[in-house]
Amino acid sequence: MDKLILIDGNGIIYRAFFAMPPLTNSSGVHTNAVYGFTNMLLRLIEEEKPTHILVAFDAGKVTFRHEGYQDYKGTRQKTPPELSEQFPLMKELLQAFGIAQYELEGYEADDIIGTVTKLAEQENRQVIVVTGDKDMLQLASDHIKIALTRKGVTEIEMYGPEQVMERYGLTPSQITDLKGLMGDTSDNIPGVPGVGEKTALKLLHQYGSVEELLAHTDELKGKLKENIETHAESARMSKQLATIYRDVPLTQTWEHMKFSGLQADTAVPALRKLEFKSLLERLSLVTSGEAEVSEQDIPAEELNVKIVTEQNMHELEGALSQIDVLHVETHGDNPHQASIVGIIMSSPEEQFYIPIELLKSDSGRKVAEWFADSKISKRGYDLHRTDLALHWHGITFAGASFDVQLAAYLLDPTEANQEISDLARKYGLPSLPLDEDVFGKGAKYKVPSEDVLTVHLARKAAALRKIISKQEEELRSNEMNRLFYDMEMPLSRILADMEKQGISVHKDDLRALGKEFEEQLDKLVQQIYEIAETEFNINSPKQLGEILFDKLGLPVIKKTKTGYSTDAEVLEKLAPYHDIVQFILQYRQLAKLQSTYVEGLLKEIRPETGKVHTYYRQTIAATGRLSSQFPNLQNIPIRLEEGRKIRKVFVPSEPGWYILAADYSQIELRVLAHISDDERLKEAFLHDMDIHTKTAMDVFGVKAEEVDANMRRSAKAVNFGIVYGISDYGLSQNLNIPRKEAARFIEQYFEVFQGVRRYMDEIVKEAKRDGYVKTLLERRRYLPDINASNFNLRSFAERTAMNTPIQGTAADIIKLAMIQMDQALQDHRLKSRMLLQVHDELVFEVPEDELETMKKLVPETMEKALPLSVPLKAEVSYGVNWYEAK
Repeated sequence: MDKLILIDGNGIIYRAFFAMPPLTNSSGVHTNAVYGFTNMLLRLIEEEKPTHILVAFDAGKVTFRHEGYQDYKGTRQKTPPELSEQFPLMKELLQAFGIAQYELEGYEADDIIGTVTKLAEQENRQVIVVTGDKDMLQLASDHIKIALTRKGVTEIEMYGPEQVMERYGLTPSQITDLKGLMGDTSDNIPGVPGVGEKTALKLLHQYGSVEELLAHTDELKGKLKENIETHAESARMSKQLATIYRDVPLTQTWEHMKFSGLQADTAVPALRKLEFKSLLERLSLVTSGEAEVSEQDIPAEELNVKIVTEQNMHELEGALSQIDVLHVETHGDNPHQASIVGIIMSSPEEQFYIPIELLKSDSGRKVAEWFADSKISKRGYDLHRTDLALHWHGITFAGASFDVQLAAYLLDPTEANQEISDLARKYGLPSLPLDEDVFGKGAKYKVPSEDVLTVHLARKAAALRKIISKQEEELRSNEMNRLFYDMEMPLSRILADMEKQGISVHKDDLRALGKEFEEQLDKLVQQIYEIAETEFNINSPKQLGEILFDKLGLPVIKKTKTGYSTDAEVLEKLAPYHDIVQFILQYRQLAKLQSTYVEGLLKEIRPETGKVHTYYRQTIAATGRLSSQFPNLQNIPIRLEEGRKIRKVFVPSEPGWYILAADYSQIELRVLAHISDDERLKEAFLHDMDIHTKTAMDVFGVKAEEVDANMRRSAKAVNFGIVYGISDYGLSQNLNIPRKEAARFIEQYFEVFQGVRRYMDEIVKEAKRDGYVKTLLERRRYLPDINASNFNLRSFAERTAMNTPIQGTAADIIKLAMIQMDQALQDHRLKSRMLLQVHDELVFEVPEDELETMKKLVPETMEKALPLSVPLKAEVSYGVNWYEAK
């Protein structure tokens, strides 16, 4: 049977805009409303399977209703430009979907829908009207169902005459009477003052219509009678305004509204243009000549997979010289503890699946030698994880030459950790089943049968070969070969070596520190209870809020849905008001140290080595910075003495050795001086001046001896604020000064350091032109919101454009330093080992007889990592533990 879906285009796209979070494509065009609308549309098509669809739009602001009432919809605010720009996109997408759309000058979408439903009813056709407007309930009938959207457009509530009666006690035709009495603020329909929905329903249940009510006003009393009699004409007009006109002179025919399903050759390019990846995946469409969203897997028989056994091991040994892609499937977040699920060694002609136990046996010796040979090139996905997982299974890995995950990150660092299936789709390759579909997810993870597993892994390896050829071309065209082959690939191996080495932790000292923290925590708890004059759960925001605000009467800074906010920002602001707040802040800091770094580190110590083996991620931060996990050694809070004490437990792994640490001094500001070519900034570094004192001198116009602590503090805040794209609001918060004063200070800074201002202006212009910014070593960061019409999105992108080349270049410099330091250790045949990278700091363990050599070699190497127009400076220190080395 025929089924027509009629959609209130303006109403639904408007609701979708305000319901959906901001979303833009890579050109900076807003797409959130279109996405919400399309998502709802596709769900309707899937669930209702319509034979006909029509989307009705308002043709303009003036309709026939304005002739009788000029203020109709007069209170409506101007459509936000972020929404206006999406109407053409929506209409273009509907055309690509083969869905009819209609608008007519002088009429609203409601009237078009009302007219079509009238015609459909005459022909006994089934219709669903999709809208967010309750006025449309007047159209409900046996043939016409009204789908009212709720919670934006994510949920739909279906109404026929029965449901209208159930909810309001009215027939659909009485909805206009309801609106006539209560009005509608969204359309500026006045109704009767003082009559809301409750009163209107009560009157209609008694009198049935506006006209009947007005004929019986003598039965009413008091203010209600006065209001209705005074505003009788308003009630009649309001009812008329709310009545949908159902005789629009339509040119659309039933045939025009016919819907034959989505056609891939038009729908897919349109969705791709909008960058709706999730919808492309959901639709599973294949276009002629374009396989980007193809669901066609590589047939298993074309993969030519051989399962290696002791009996046919000679076949793999004979094919080793042809193997050009390797894939090691692991399970577990921490690669130091990951299990190896299976290994595929792939050549263009055939693929070999070898179980890890066979590789570890005597029979697998020749293949294991292939893995360990650094002269043999290995290409694959996440070879860093592969290296670590194999190491802990007793297999040496060397010769990584091309890591697909690393290349994907460099080509677009805003897309963190793209899976092989994501990349296959991106490059238009036959699709891969998702890992979660093959293995299950979370607690339901299970390795499938060997035949299913081998085919899945072989498909991955086959896809990797094709992805590599496409990435090689992209790296070349983006001028990223040096960054990839000379920096990120060698660094991956160096990080794996550092991680396998690990850093020793003195367990007894760590436990003793934990006991010390516990004693301090107990003391703090008692002090807090004494001041509060009661015991309570300090970790409960609700109970803490009651103590601070209800009992002690401290000013309420911020509220949440569940009560008072007691977050760190609130407590910092409350600290001057009461001693208890400072104790609570200390309690929280100590409790975090105890749980995260004492108890946390104890769990991470590997029993067989007595060390912690962190895991560095190269593909997370968009700036190029490394991040550390299992445990995170980059977040130890060293501003607190208690936090610094954590570093005491990190010790050399050999007796008589030392921990040596070298830290870049103000590397980001030095990079800023180079990139901006600002003479004043460069002068400070060329003459080895204190940069914050120099900034204070120039901004405040005073001599060095006149710079006081507050001036230097303000200068330091603005120096680092400039690097990190701080706003006047951010600076005002940091310095606890009014926003206007912070803005004035930033303006003074730019007046003095005009080269910095020029750089900031130029880099934003470049970003708007290119859509990305680069570091000195060609690392890119794409900025899809740089041309956005939304001020907040655009401002954030502009700040990112300003600071990414600075932070990214600083990240590149320390990576270069690590590579050069690794080479220097080999060249000098030193036993010293590089253990950690923590932001701008490198940490080594050094035998006593190499200490003098390393004290010179490390800072020299770090300072020469990348020649700049100002000198890089690295400060070195050493001691019997990491704490003493600072």
